[in-house]
Amino acid sequence: MTDQEHPERQQDLDVAKLQRRLAEFAAARNWQPFHTPKNLAAALSVEASELVEIFQWLTPEESARVMDDPDTAHRVTDEVADVLAYLLQLCEVLGIDALAALDAKIDRNERRFPPK
Repeated sequence: MTDQEHPERQQDLDVAKLQRRLAEFAAARNWQPFHTPKNLAAALSVEASELVEIFQWLTPEESARVMDDPDTAHRVTDEVADVLAYLLQLCEVLGIDALAALDAKIDRNERRFPPK
């Protein structure tokens, strides 16, 4: 079931709920011993590289239209989900509030790079 098939599901999603689902998924498979910060960071890097691979030889114009092809769109969506899953798991293991970290980083960048 996708969120496109069940739009009401999107309303129920939040970061904490997704992190719990990921933790429960890993626990049910006894994967927690492998979900160390080092391993999760490495897995995150691998998944990000798989996302990059889709775009690797595309022109800027082709990359802007990547979601027009259903097969490619599906691959991009899956890789984005993999990247986010590993990032959320890494944040969970390290005790990082991903949204608060992003908010603070945007604040720093706004000070560091003022508008012209």
